Amino acid sequence: AIFPLGFALADPVNALPAAVLITSFVGTGSSFLAYATIAAKRGDTAMDFPQKGLYYLGGLTEGFETIILFISMCLFPMFFPQLAYFFAVACAVTAVSRWYQGWKLFS
Repeated sequence: AIFPLGFALADPVNALPAAVLITSFVGTGSSFLAYATIAAKRGDTAMDFPQKGLYYLGGLTEGFETIILFISMCLFPMFFPQLAYFFAVACAVTAVSRWYQGWKLFS
């Protein structure tokens, strides 16, 4: 969240896109942790990721994609709003897909 916050502080025009992006980060993080918590309580394990300590459900926006986003923002700061909104939509897709997978699997 420090990268979007920095862009918001540097230019007030970036404040709304930064807020939307930070909110989308919360959505992906909370959907990831909620899914992992419910899976752990059920005793589920992720056979695709046996080295992980919790049930790992991937998504469209993960660590690598986020690092690429931050690098792109630093290289092309004039496109911060577009990059932020685009990635926020991708994060929303990730969160909704996790909610759907959880609903489908856990109900």
